[in-house]
Amino acid sequence: MAYEKPISIKEAVTSIKDEEFILPAIQREFVWNTKQIELLFDSIMRDYPISTFLFWKVKAENIERFKFYKFLSVYHQRDKKHNEPLYLENDRDRFAILDGQQRLTSLYIGLKGSYAYKLSNYNWKSDHAFPKRHLYINLLGEAENTELLYDFRFLSDDELKKFNDLYPDKYHWFKVGQTIKFNDFPDIFKYIAEHSLMDTSKYNQEQTKFASDTLSKLFQYFNQKELINFYLEKSVELEKVLHIFIRVNSGGTKLSYSDLLLSIATAQWQDKDAREIIHKFVDQINAIDPGFNVNKDLVLKSCLVLSDIKDIKFKVNNFSAENMALIESDWDYIAKALNLAIQLIASFGFNSKTLTAYNAIIPIAYFIKKNNLGDELLHSSNHLENRKSIKEWLVRALLKRVFGGTPDNLYPTYRTIISANLGQFPLQQLIDKYKGTNKSLSFDEETIEHLLNTQYGSAFAYMMLSLLYPLNHNYKFHQDHIHPKKYFKHKELIKMGIEDEERRNDYLNAFNAIGNLQLIQETENLEKSATPFNEWLTSNYKDHDLVNYKNMHFIPLNNDLTMDTFLEFYQSRRETLKAKLFQVLNVTDTQDFIEDNQEIIEEELS
Repeated sequence: MAYEKPISIKEAVTSIKDEEFILPAIQREFVWNTKQIELLFDSIMRDYPISTFLFWKVKAENIERFKFYKFLSVYHQRDKKHNEPLYLENDRDRFAILDGQQRLTSLYIGLKGSYAYKLSNYNWKSDHAFPKRHLYINLLGEAENTELLYDFRFLSDDELKKFNDLYPDKYHWFKVGQTIKFNDFPDIFKYIAEHSLMDTSKYNQEQTKFASDTLSKLFQYFNQKELINFYLEKSVELEKVLHIFIRVNSGGTKLSYSDLLLSIATAQWQDKDAREIIHKFVDQINAIDPGFNVNKDLVLKSCLVLSDIKDIKFKVNNFSAENMALIESDWDYIAKALNLAIQLIASFGFNSKTLTAYNAIIPIAYFIKKNNLGDELLHSSNHLENRKSIKEWLVRALLKRVFGGTPDNLYPTYRTIISANLGQFPLQQLIDKYKGTNKSLSFDEETIEHLLNTQYGSAFAYMMLSLLYPLNHNYKFHQDHIHPKKYFKHKELIKMGIEDEERRNDYLNAFNAIGNLQLIQETENLEKSATPFNEWLTSNYKDHDLVNYKNMHFIPLNNDLTMDTFLEFYQSRRETLKAKLFQVLNVTDTQDFIEDNQEIIEEELS
């Protein structure tokens, strides 16, 4: 990046007017108010630094690759605060502003345009609420405002007339933009003579000197002095330019990479406002009960994947006009698929805490879009197997953490397999494809042993249990201790006659793990509270219902469920859960274990 020869403000304004200086789509909109603009002009007159600028030289052949915008010259708070798109010929190189848009726009408005903001006590719909204002400077004296030395103000015609009528000997308002029309100092002297600014019968010596000095300084600082110091980035690599833009705009509210890509998408879409639509969509799907934390990054990635764009990495080149046109035309289908995917995942009992990798939503949404599925996926008996397969795949993928990090390499393969198996979610094909790799969906005994030690409250504990329970998704389910945690303290255990410290430590090491956890309906969990488990169970369930409850929750039938036999209960239930998980997850390399425990499986899981 080179530091270039500086230019004057007049040269910069001329370059803006001639559309040599342009705004890239990644730029945010103009947000400065009139006070900020007045302060900038005062800083220039006081010879304060106004920081450097960063321009990007855009080669003529790259002009049509992305959209650019015009600078604002006429700002209207209600009617004109958005930059107009520029339709440029690729006849010459241009300079896109990467850093300095607010300052350059302020200079352009102050010298060539106007600013209309709403007056208080007026209706927003009234045109009278937004008088056009131009930037003026008082040539007869310093500002009364202690923040400014020079009295710069945006004034309407009515305000200008009032000043002239009421204070003709205190204010002479010079329109600042007129200074760049001066060609040399004789033009200044001519203006002074025509407006009698040296007339000592009208003004005192201090005023006449201030007027002469101020006009001369205006001419020098805006026409002659080279105050626009800038770096020029000449790279043709758009990716590099984008990274530079992020860095130089990282003050205040940090710009994320996806913010910029969304800006590009917004610029490229023809009939829809990508920024508005995607932000609203994110809010909508996050509101799906019981609540999620989807962000715009996931939605943008989904757009690339679900539109079958070959390269789905977050790179500027992938947000080209061609790809954005494809995504815009596909948007309604993408939104529908993502919405259905979230609803389906919610029906499995997942929420913002238990869905540990949001990227796992994307293959499900791709399956929905590729098969043109609607609400029938959520309820129809024809899709029961699809729902079961999707749930098992999701839990496998989350437990094995295959979507951790940046899983961009997974999506193309998933797309290929889903496309080749239309109609049925390809669970087995996906398992087979990744067997033996670091993205494997398969389980072995060691992995399951590790997962059985998962502790209460963990998202992984919920996932493990959800594999084992035939949940009715009309209800909310909580993780719950079977034997209440209230009793798992040394003091409480001693009260119950468990005096051996080593045995007590075994209790404390076991009570919070999967062997003592169940999924239970929200209302039932509240009723159960901290009542000893054997007392609560026998008072709420009798005979056949009691056996059914024990079978549903994998409770050993031959244990009295008192705290005295907790360790035996825990070990027996843990082995039962392990055997069931082997069955559910098709752990084929531990067939001996399944055969050895077949009696347990048949007895406890009948």
